[in-house]
Amino acid sequence: MDFDIIDKKIAGFMHRTGTIALRVSLGIIFIWFGLLKTAGLSPAEPLVVATVGWMPFFDAITWVIIIGWWEVIIGVCFLFRATIRIAIPLLAMQMVGTFLPLIILTAVTFQPGHFPYAPTMEGQYIIKNLLIISAALVVGGTVRGDVAGK
Repeated sequence: MDFDIIDKKIAGFMHRTGTIALRVSLGIIFIWFGLLKTAGLSPAEPLVVATVGWMPFFDAITWVIIIGWWEVIIGVCFLFRATIRIAIPLLAMQMVGTFLPLIILTAVTFQPGHFPYAPTMEGQYIIKNLLIISAALVVGGTVRGDVAGK
C-alpha cells in the first residue's frame, strides 16, 4: 500500500468518528466531574466555593451541588444527538461561571506578580475550558445534519 491510500483511510476514519468521539467525551467529562461535585469529592470544590460565596439564595456548598447536577445534565444532553441543542446553551451558561475566577480570584488563578500571563494550576484548569468550548462548537455544528449557512 502506498502512503496516500493509508493516509486517506486514516483521515476517513477520523472524519467519520471524530465528532462522535467529541460528543461522547464531553458527555463523560461533564457527568463525571459533575458527580464528583455532588458527592463532595471534586478537587475543584474549594475554587468553586470561593467563586460562588457571594451568590444569593443558597450557601456555597449548596451552589457546588447545584452546579454539579447542572454539569451532569449537560453531560447527559451531549450523549444523545437529539439533545445537543439543550446541551449547548446549558454549557454556555456554565462556562460564564467557570471563567469568573480568572476575574474575581486573580490571586488564586495567576502566579503572584504575573497577571495575566502566568496562570497557576487553578488558572490552567480554567483556561483549558477554551478547548471544551471549541469541542462544543464542533458538536453543535452537527445538529442540522447539513452544512449550516449554505
